[in-house]
Formats: sequence, structure tokens, C-alpha cells
Amino acid sequence: MSGEEKSRGARDGKGRETREKLLDGALRALVEHGIAGASARTVAAAAGVNQALVFYHFGSVDDLLAAACRRGAEQRVARHRDRLRAVTCLTELLAFGRAMHVEERDAGHVAVLAQLLAGAQTHPRLAPATAAGLDLWAEEIEGVLRRVLAGTPLDGVTDPAGLARAVAASFIGLELYEGVDPDAADAALTALEQLGALLAAVDELNPVARKAVTYALRRSGGRGR
Repeated sequence: MSGEEKSRGARDGKGRETREKLLDGALRALVEHGIAGASARTVAAAAGVNQALVFYHFGSVDDLLAAACRRGAEQRVARHRDRLRAVTCLTELLAFGRAMHVEERDAGHVAVLAQLLAGAQTHPRLAPATAAGLDLWAEEIEGVLRRVLAGTPLDGVTDPAGLARAVAASFIGLELYEGVDPDAADAALTALEQLGALLAAVDELNPVARKAVTYALRRSGGRGR
């Protein structure tokens, strides 16, 4: 390898390192300052670099925040993917959801998505990346729902894709709700767990009763056979 090639490789490596620092800094700035305070200055300070590098590597603060949103969602989904794929029933999924909510809340990651959702209302360039981040979560949850609802009275009654997106959105809402009324947010999570217990009880009915429940649900949902 020539000296010029080595020099170019070193520059590329330093550039990638700087980009990584900026992406991490953007997420920290969102947690610490919110969407209104996530500026080139606060992001650069969190990253420990010159703020001019924000524009050099990403073009704008909005583009950096969008890239950070995608990267953050990919990392968090990957962290929980194995645990999600080990879930065998709706009750387990809801219990996992509560534990994950606490972990993600304490790490500040749910707050990041909440801030980006708020920012996307006035910064249109943030909307696609924020939606993509939510979709990553929804797609994982949808896979679990399709698996655990198969063969239950809810199979063919509910829309797993729509339900997965409702679940993903609800966790963002709970993060915001928890900030003003923690007890109410906890009650909402408990109610979801109770619903899971109810569905588990229905699933344990004898075949005739299960068939009657399934028929009634499909009729009420307009999907009778």
C-alpha cells in the first residue's frame, strides 16, 4: 500500500469516527435538551467535536437528527430482537413490553422517539426517519403477534400489522403520559397485562367454547365465515 493510500485510509477512518461521534451526540442532545434544544452547538458539545463538522458530514442538523433516529432505532431493535423472538404467548409479550418500557425509558431512548415525533410536526425532513424508526419496532412486534395469535380465537379477527403499530405508538404515548402522571401510566400498562390474562383464559376454554368465542368475535368484527 502506498503512502497516499494509507493517508486516505486514515482520513476515511477518522471521518467515520467523527460521524459516529456526531450520531451519538445527536441522541444525547435530544435526551438532554429536547428537540427545541438540539442544535449544532449542543450536538457538537455532546459529541466533543467542532460544530462545523455537523454541516460537513450531514449537511444540516435535521439531516443529522434523522440519521441518528434511524441508527438509534436499529440498535435498540437489534438489542431486543432475540428476546422478542423467544416470546411464546401474548401474556409474555405484554410482560416483556413492560420490562422493555422501563429499560428504554431509563436509557432515554423512548424520549428520543417522542422528541422526534414532536419535531416532525414542524420539521418535515424528520418525519420519514421517525416513521422508519417506529416501523422497525412495529415490524418486530407484528412478527410476534402473528406467531402468538395463530390458532387463538383472535386469529383472523385482528389485523396484526395495525395492532403492532398501535402497540408501538402506545409506548411513545405512555412515555409522555408518565412524565405528567406516572401512576396513570402504570395503570395503563397493568390494564394491558390484565387483557393478556383474559385472552389467555379464553385460550384455555374447551374446544366448543373456543369455537363459540371465535365465531362471536368474527361476527362482531364483520369477518364471519
